[in-house]
Amino acid sequence: MSEIKDIINELRGYDSEREWFELKENWFAANELGEYVSALSNSAAIDGKKDAYFVWGVHDENHEITGTNFNYNQDVNHEPLKHFLARQFTPDINLIFDETSMEGKKVVLLTIPAAKSVPTAFQNERYIRIGSSKEKLRKYPEKEAYLFEVLRRGFPTIENTPSEYQDLTFEKLLIYYGAKGIKLNLDTYQKNLSLLTEDGKYNILAQLLSDNSHMPIRVAIFSGKTKSDNMYSVREFGNQCILYSLDEVLRYGDVLNIIQADETNRVVERKDVPLFENEAFREAIINAFVHNKWVGGNEPMITVFSDRIEILSRGSLAPEQTMEGFFAGESIPVNKKLSEIFLQLHISEKTGRGVPRITQSYGKKAYEFRENSIIVKIPFNWINVMEDHVGNKRGKKEGNKSEYSMLNETQTGILTEIRNNPNITKIRISDNLSIGKTTVDRGITALKKMGYIERIGSNKTGYWEVLK
Repeated sequence: MSEIKDIINELRGYDSEREWFELKENWFAANELGEYVSALSNSAAIDGKKDAYFVWGVHDENHEITGTNFNYNQDVNHEPLKHFLARQFTPDINLIFDETSMEGKKVVLLTIPAAKSVPTAFQNERYIRIGSSKEKLRKYPEKEAYLFEVLRRGFPTIENTPSEYQDLTFEKLLIYYGAKGIKLNLDTYQKNLSLLTEDGKYNILAQLLSDNSHMPIRVAIFSGKTKSDNMYSVREFGNQCILYSLDEVLRYGDVLNIIQADETNRVVERKDVPLFENEAFREAIINAFVHNKWVGGNEPMITVFSDRIEILSRGSLAPEQTMEGFFAGESIPVNKKLSEIFLQLHISEKTGRGVPRITQSYGKKAYEFRENSIIVKIPFNWINVMEDHVGNKRGKKEGNKSEYSMLNETQTGILTEIRNNPNITKIRISDNLSIGKTTVDRGITALKKMGYIERIGSNKTGYWEVLK
């Protein structure tokens, strides 16, 4: 009985319904329930789930326990409901109804096996879930073709899915392993690292580890708290072996992580406070690379706002993973072989401490689970008051305009580039902001005159210091 409650609570833990489960209170219509079973069974197969679920007694929006009067032992056309449903499915599936009490209220759980071999049909019609809607599968030929492919070859992974690029080279991969003290056998490494499909083609894992992964890993920086604000720069770290992309993104995190001087209650020494916890950032980035749904052809996204960093990985939890297990640190990788490679190279470890480390610092609210992505939000710890003339100037002084309002858009963009990377060159600023070198020179001259920046050292070996 506790297992049934665990399943129901797991489903309630999602922020919205997924295509492999449905929540209702007292709804019942025998034929339509059969259609739902077909849709949920087929959708579970697409999502790599062992089972799908239909629950009565839970509100479909707020997921609160409401209780139900649904009776799964009732007769339909003079036969038990379960028999009525079972004889109309092709192929046969074993439906399991369970009843339990939660918060003193009756809740019913229907467990539906995922489709195997062929799609599940009810009354000779196959159904699928599109979002929260139940639709006839034949109306969506691409979805139908994908379902048949999943049932024929198994749930798609980066190992069994061939890459569209077959002219791959692995010079950087061999160098990376060598730098870690591991020498790969040139004759067997492709097989040992599972870079080939059963029919000998390079798979998506091979593409990711090749000299050109064809995956554009980017870090986008916005001036405000939303993507509707100005985007000042985009850093490109992709289109190479993702091991190198990962290293570069992690190093860029050190650039972003401004060390602030906290002089509050200072007696002798000031306290240096980072903008965000680097360990949490590192764990979030590594997890995004390991667990991203690369098989879908999309890369993780890293977005920097004025108050936080958002790290988005595509896809959802691994099919065998539960929400409770996820937050407890029970790591079940989406990409098993890639996870093994990260472990072998000591990039990650098999302790499962990544998620608990992040939630310890920022709570479970740091995670947002969307239908096709997982987002980690790492807030910035700005310690300087926005209103004064010290530190960050994004605020508004009372009775006065913010000092940043004195800058035009180009000057603000240049200042942001310098703040993000004190070692940045004028050529790089020009490229990042898509402005001419003369415009950069004028902007820097103006910022110097207004006391915003100062050049420390020579033009070749020096760096920029942001004064306010």
